[in-house]
Amino acid sequence: MNTITLTLLTIIAEALLKDRLLHEVRRAGAKGFTVTDVSGEGSRQRRVSEILGDNIKIEIIAKRETADNILVVLQKDYFPRYAVVAFMSEVQVVREDKYV
Repeated sequence: MNTITLTLLTIIAEALLKDRLLHEVRRAGAKGFTVTDVSGEGSRQRRVSEILGDNIKIEIIAKRETADNILVVLQKDYFPRYAVVAFMSEVQVVREDKYV
């Protein structure tokens, strides 16, 4: 089986930010994403949207450059103001055309 190495970018954020974050993901050129409702607690222990709901997890498989571009926006516009975390890892995928 032939695989290609791509980057999995995982973003966990307040559900209130879903539409804004997905706009940023699309604008960066990602071809797709998966959104999951999640719950948890981080270092801040409270969120702007405490009353409005839990968190979301957005997973994007893309080229490293695309993931880096999304992280730049997160670091500049979201990390200072909201409960958002993000992390990346390399993944092996088949069907490269689905991701890049």
